[in-house]
Amino acid sequence: MQKLLDLRNERLEKIRLGGGKNAIAKQKEKGKLTARERINYLIDEGSSFTEIGAFAGFEMYEEQGGCPAGGTVAGVGYVSGRQCVIVANDQTVKAGAWFPITGKKNLRMQEIAIQNRLPIIYLVDSAGVYLPMQDEIFPDKEHFGRIFYNNAQISAMGILQIAAVMGSCVAGGAYLPIMSDEVLMVEGAGSIVIAGPYLVKAAIGEDVDIETLGGAVTHTEISGMADYKFKTEEECLDQIKRIMDKLGRSEKAGFDRVQPVEPKINPEELHDIVPLDNTKPYDMLQVIERIVDNSEFDQFKEDYGKTILCGFARIDGWAVGIVANQRKIVKSKKGEMQMGGVLYNDSSDKAARFIMNCNQKKIPLVFLQDVTGFMVGTRSEHAGIIKDGAKMVNAVANSVVPKITIVVGNAFGAGYYAMCGKAYNPRFIYAWPTAKIAVMGGEQAARTLLQIQVASMKAKGAKVSAEEESRLLNEIKGKYEKQTTPYYAAARLWVDDIIDPLETRKVISEAINAANNNPEVPELKVGVFQV
Repeated sequence: MQKLLDLRNERLEKIRLGGGKNAIAKQKEKGKLTARERINYLIDEGSSFTEIGAFAGFEMYEEQGGCPAGGTVAGVGYVSGRQCVIVANDQTVKAGAWFPITGKKNLRMQEIAIQNRLPIIYLVDSAGVYLPMQDEIFPDKEHFGRIFYNNAQISAMGILQIAAVMGSCVAGGAYLPIMSDEVLMVEGAGSIVIAGPYLVKAAIGEDVDIETLGGAVTHTEISGMADYKFKTEEECLDQIKRIMDKLGRSEKAGFDRVQPVEPKINPEELHDIVPLDNTKPYDMLQVIERIVDNSEFDQFKEDYGKTILCGFARIDGWAVGIVANQRKIVKSKKGEMQMGGVLYNDSSDKAARFIMNCNQKKIPLVFLQDVTGFMVGTRSEHAGIIKDGAKMVNAVANSVVPKITIVVGNAFGAGYYAMCGKAYNPRFIYAWPTAKIAVMGGEQAARTLLQIQVASMKAKGAKVSAEEESRLLNEIKGKYEKQTTPYYAAARLWVDDIIDPLETRKVISEAINAANNNPEVPELKVGVFQV
């Protein structure tokens, strides 16, 4: 685990350099702060900042020179004591241009603001759409333009949006600050224009500099589009703090919280419990006891459906319902040995009931995933495993309380869906460095694909030797296993971040605190399902 964490930290250190030391130096020459420095100055001293999407774009766009953190630094933090979403363009990465993953990341941050009714602060410094990839970022429903659609929707919901323009804001990107509730600009640096000087010259033959065209003075004194102008970035960020300080308080959802108590069993031991070999069993209860307050976990149906652990606990004082895959081999009520990490009929039925109970009591749900899927075979099919699995999926899909997912190990097949995978709308989803997300395990997938490939080759008259089969198997397995790593998932924002297991308590607590800002908890409706 420590080796995995060292690798994660090494990669994070490089990501945090954005476009690199030379690009940062050029930013400094212009008298500008980096995106991370802006956020550090803005948030309350000593407060936590939960970064989202640090690995967005990881090992993607290598032909274009890469896109560290998706060209945007973002997360959930505290400004003047108020929890909020912060999104800062990183100008050191291709002048803050928007890659496809940049758009996806910004939409994810707006989704967090909407779901949790959190104010959102945009620190704008962007050259706009990355033109060589415009077809992958411009036209579709979940592309660049959806951000402005969301701006309008967020404002209509009464969620505060603040835009601080600290650099370029051009073309379609110019709509983002103007569709925010308050606009701040830095003189000599910030600009908002539909078309820059070069395009203006080409289009209508007019010679004009960027400041005259759309600088801070122009927009605060002539067009009236901006509300404030400042000489320095620090002054601009100070004004954001003053705005947040006077923001009215809203009703809370009312999720229960008491004085937090540290786990009785040492959380440091989390690094030793989960084996790096994801086929080996371990006791998930030991993980839970090192995350929850006072290491107390009240199990629901403890002696039934033993391949899943359900129960009530507190995390950092918050009342939670935990649904966790039990990875050790257990004995069923009929005396049969059941494989750990597999969802059987009884465990699926138990989880569905527990999830509905949590909704009835208005208790947030925490999913600890290490699942290889639903049980297969004649006995399971005849017992109705699909029916029981569908019942659990139905309960997860229709659950109205906040859901937070931690992918501890395997996240395979329909089991990943049933345990509240990304498609099932968790408020936040994080992965440990041991996580693997895929339709099935690497070995099984590789052998399945190999059989198909070899059969195709033989059908065409080719002879396939044992050596050739072995080479093909290793080739397929290598490619497949790369696609199952937590980095592959985090690069594409299937998970919000890869965390140290010791951060699990903190990210769950911050997630529930965010969710508590949205007082609207709908009535549970589950629709039709087979009993």
